[in-house]
Amino acid sequence: MKVWYRIRQWFMAVMIGIMTRQPKVIKGSGSLVKIADNLEKTGKKKVFIVTAPVFIEWGSLNGLLDALKAKGIEATVFSKVATEPTIELVTEAFGEYKKAGCEAIIAVGGGSVIDCSKAVGALAVSRKTIPQMRGVLRILKRLPDLYAVPTTAGTGSETTAAAVITDTIDGKHYKYAVNDFCLIPRYAVLDADLTLTVPAKITAATGMDALTHAVEAYTNDFASNMVKTRALDAVSLIYKNLPAVYENGQNVEARDNMLYAAFEAGIAFTTNFVGYVHAVAHAIGGLYGVLHGEACSIVLPYVMEQFGSKIYGRLAELADAAGVAGATEEEKAKNFIASIREMNEKMGIPSKVEKLKKEDFDEIISRAIKEANPLYPCPVIWNKKDFEILLNKLI
Repeated sequence: MKVWYRIRQWFMAVMIGIMTRQPKVIKGSGSLVKIADNLEKTGKKKVFIVTAPVFIEWGSLNGLLDALKAKGIEATVFSKVATEPTIELVTEAFGEYKKAGCEAIIAVGGGSVIDCSKAVGALAVSRKTIPQMRGVLRILKRLPDLYAVPTTAGTGSETTAAAVITDTIDGKHYKYAVNDFCLIPRYAVLDADLTLTVPAKITAATGMDALTHAVEAYTNDFASNMVKTRALDAVSLIYKNLPAVYENGQNVEARDNMLYAAFEAGIAFTTNFVGYVHAVAHAIGGLYGVLHGEACSIVLPYVMEQFGSKIYGRLAELADAAGVAGATEEEKAKNFIASIREMNEKMGIPSKVEKLKKEDFDEIISRAIKEANPLYPCPVIWNKKDFEILLNKLI
C-alpha cells in the first residue's frame, strides 16, 4: 500500500509541476483600488464582491466601490462570510452572483472569504454541487476572473488550488477540501493597509498557519527546487517579521513582508501539498471550532518531532533560513522545533488542544487519514497507531 501511495504522489508531483500556475500579483499600498483599473482593461462591467461584515462596518471597501462606480462598473456586495464557509452560505452567495449576472469576483478577507469566493466561481462554471466537487480535479473549467485580496497574512488562499468548505451532517461539522488548478485566483492583491487592524491573536494564528504551509511543503517528499526556494524564503520572512507585527500591528513594512511570506508559502504548498499537521488541524477545527491557524501551530512541532531522524536534514535547512543555530543536523532540527514552541508561547498560543477528548480520537483519525492518505507526500506514512501517539501528546 505504501509503495502505491508513493507512486501516486510522485505522479501528482510531476503533473502539478507541469500544470500549476501562479496568480498575477498586484501589490503595495492602495492596491485594492487598482482592481478597478484592471477590471476596466479586461472589459468587465459587473463584479461580485465577497467579504466579511466587519469590512463593511469599517468602510474598508469604500475606496474600491468609489473607483468601480467612477468607471461604470456595477458592484454587488455579499458580506455574510463571518465564519468558515458552509455549503449553505456558498449556495446563497452563488444565488446572488447569478441573479446579478456578474462576470468577475473580488474576495476581500481572510481564507474563509477567499474559499467561499472560489466555491462560488466553481458553481458558476460547473453543474456539480459542492459535495460532488470534493477531492481532486472535479471541476476542470476556467472560473470567472477572481481577485483574491487577503486581509490576513497566513492562509495563502490567494495562491492555492484548494477551497476548504464546512459541511454539516447529522449535527457534526466536517471540513473538506475541493482541489483543482482552476481554483487558483487569477490575481493576488497584496495590500498591507488592509491588515493593519488585524488583532494580535489572529495575526499570530494566521502567521503560524503560513509557517506550517512552508514547513510541510518543504519537509514533504518530492519538493522541487522552486518549492524549496519559496518555502525557505517564507520561513526566513516569517521569523524576521511575525514577532514584530505581533508586538506592533501598525508596522506596515513587517505587515507587507508577512503578506508576501504567506504568498510564497502558499505557492510552495500548492505545488507540494501540506501534510498530517493540516489533516489533524482540519479535523480538530471541524469538531471543536478551534481557529485553523491555532490548531496548526499547536500540532506542528509534535508532528515534526514524531517524524524523527527522517527529516533532520530538511529541518536543519529550515533552521538555517530561520536563523536558528546548531552544531549538527540533528541539533539544528531539534532547535528549530523548539523555536516553533517558543514562538507559540510568546504569542499566547497553547501547547495542547484544550477541548480534545479521547472519545473523539477515532473520529479525528478517520478524518485525518481520509484527507491525507494517499494524497499528501508526507515524509513518513502514518497509520492509525501513529495518529493515536500524536493525539495522546496533544491532550
